[in-house]
Amino acid sequence: MPELPEVETTRRGVAPYCEGQTVARVTVRNGSLRWPVPEDLAAQMEGQIIRTVDRRAKYLFLNLDHGTAIIHLGMSGSLRIITDNTPVQKHDHIDLVLHSGVILRFNDPRRFGCWLWSDSAATHPLIASLGPEPLSPEFTGRMLFRLSRSKNTPVKSFIMDSHVVVGVGNIYANEALFKAGIYPRRKAGRISLDRYLRLVESIRETLSAAILMGGTTLRDFVNSDGKPGYFAQSLLVYGRSGEPCPQCGTPLKEIRMSGRSTVYCGRCQR
Repeated sequence: MPELPEVETTRRGVAPYCEGQTVARVTVRNGSLRWPVPEDLAAQMEGQIIRTVDRRAKYLFLNLDHGTAIIHLGMSGSLRIITDNTPVQKHDHIDLVLHSGVILRFNDPRRFGCWLWSDSAATHPLIASLGPEPLSPEFTGRMLFRLSRSKNTPVKSFIMDSHVVVGVGNIYANEALFKAGIYPRRKAGRISLDRYLRLVESIRETLSAAILMGGTTLRDFVNSDGKPGYFAQSLLVYGRSGEPCPQCGTPLKEIRMSGRSTVYCGRCQR
């Protein structure tokens, strides 16, 4: 599933081609996504200028003069910049044809993504209750410490809660907890302020590095130019169960938490 670094990589890839461009035509080949594509999407967007391409959590915003298209890539979706002579593939569900001749094409084999329309994206039900961005000044160790008091939730689940902070998906939670030396099942309410300060820095460092490397491609994800992300080659623990810990050499362990793979070092993480 594309996580925050992959979505931010996509945003950076498509923004230069879309911002300032007028939407000439919207083609919806299959509107049966996670939620039905609005029947009036074309009417809302055609003739309008895309002012900015922004991201909030794992949602992309195409901000036009009179509303916003809210896009989620789901489990397997991608947005690519193509030319008009590129053949349409089986899972190419939506095209935005711009006056420049460039096409923004949405491909989603599993159809868990979405395209929605909102007059005010910030107040949309999917957006309004989200926590702060992990790379923003609002996300701090003191904030995590305050929110975690009396919480019996495992710290890994706590930092993956989008009401607490957005964009810390499973891969990046594994990596950040390892860097911070925190056992994933430790109760969130039993972690000290100093350790939360360290964890926030680990989350920032992990996500920033992943963005610079174009995200993590494990299965379906490709960037806006069709290329994979390369952060998978830099993963320290995720997907490396049984291998030596990169810090102490102890074999890494794997457990399941909320149905997700969790890899950690039993010696380094407490």
